[in-house]
Amino acid sequence: MTDKKTFTGITRRDAMAGALGTAAMAFAVPGLAHTPGRKPNFLFIMADDLGYADLSCYGRRDYTTPVLDSLAAQGMKFTHGYANSAVCSSTRVGLITGRYQYRLPVGLEEPLENPDLGLEPGLPTLPSLLKAQGYHTALVGKWHLGRLPNFGPLKSGYDEFWGNRGGGVDYYTHRVGGNEDLWDGEVQIEEVGYYTDLLADRSIRYLEDRAAQPDKPWLLSLHFTAPHWPWEANDALGRSESARLAELPSGSDLDIVHFDGGTQETYAGMVTSMDMNIGRILNRVAELGMEQDTVVVFTSDNGGERFSDTWPFSGRKTELLEGGIRVPFIVKWPGLTAPGSTSEAPAMSMDFLPTFLAAAGGSAPSATPFDGIDFRPALAGRAMPERTLFWRYWNKDQKAVRRGRHKYLKMGSNEFLFDVVADPLERGNLKDRMPELFAELKQAHAEWNADMLFDPNARSYGFEPRMFPDRYDWNE
Repeated sequence: MTDKKTFTGITRRDAMAGALGTAAMAFAVPGLAHTPGRKPNFLFIMADDLGYADLSCYGRRDYTTPVLDSLAAQGMKFTHGYANSAVCSSTRVGLITGRYQYRLPVGLEEPLENPDLGLEPGLPTLPSLLKAQGYHTALVGKWHLGRLPNFGPLKSGYDEFWGNRGGGVDYYTHRVGGNEDLWDGEVQIEEVGYYTDLLADRSIRYLEDRAAQPDKPWLLSLHFTAPHWPWEANDALGRSESARLAELPSGSDLDIVHFDGGTQETYAGMVTSMDMNIGRILNRVAELGMEQDTVVVFTSDNGGERFSDTWPFSGRKTELLEGGIRVPFIVKWPGLTAPGSTSEAPAMSMDFLPTFLAAAGGSAPSATPFDGIDFRPALAGRAMPERTLFWRYWNKDQKAVRRGRHKYLKMGSNEFLFDVVADPLERGNLKDRMPELFAELKQAHAEWNADMLFDPNARSYGFEPRMFPDRYDWNE
């Protein structure tokens, strides 16, 4: 793959060199111990619809992601990292509240589309709780937790917001359904450029502003839309595809969700552009002298979609098979994670809030206790107590429980018990060989689910045979 200039003038080779140089420094000074007595900064980076094996350090074969591979080499790579849901907005509810999303009406939408629903202002959130501990907080990128005038990032704890409020935008026009969706705070704006580049540009500007107040810790939530549709890389073909989609009727099935578009090469371009831009950001963190005090996280909001690689799992976005919920999960924590380490501890999106808050010196609000946990012991390479994780997804009446190496799964009228360590493809159904464990996990889900909210009218999206030929057997 040849190097291509972005709008900022940096090449992919430049980003690779800078990231690999940072990796070398991390190995020379193991853990890059943070400044004693200073609260850590948090750079939380979330991709959109990125599958488990869509990074080369997780197994992607047809392109490479050197920056994120380098980040994994500097920190810890989780092999059992999970998203809270198989779709985006539901996971984002779990992430920002530290709780199962099914405890809130907004979390029942899969994904959020109802204009009357959103994350209620005043709820304890990741940014609001860190803000109470003295942090400056910003969201750059995707919000997707409710529309103005009732809902928004600035109403839920972020000091700054720059990005899109909905689920996705065209990478060039920054529109969806014919409507522009690019905002600076609560002011709609227009910008020229490839969206992934623009998000990196804004993130770098934020970091430079924070460097002017070196004693004040910060949280930057950088939520890319890549590699979510529309299928547009940062090249001439991507610009042409954007122009074609702009001419389609608004609300068409072939709007930016276009099922007639995309290729593996386009997808590679979208992911590698995100990787390169993350390199730009990490290089700036280092140049500003903030690296040793900054925790860097990279993950995805759910499993991969149509061009994704989820090997060694089956399933995809909207499904509770491992491929729909197991995601890349990388943490570099100076002074805590050992360079090049790997963890098999199950961890989940909702764990980041209690972990960050505890490190910042805060505690969970008594009225809304966390479902997530502080997983710093795992980050330090220590064993974690066994825990039980739960999911549900209304489309196809899906349910899942993970405890130890075993997983209960219900899809439609079919039920399964899998050993997802020995059988990550979820092929060998053990429910008749291990009936007691099957019944135990099924009952555990029923008891957990009884404490969650339920709305039979909530939207729950699923792929249909007309969209993908491998959905041929989903006729229930």
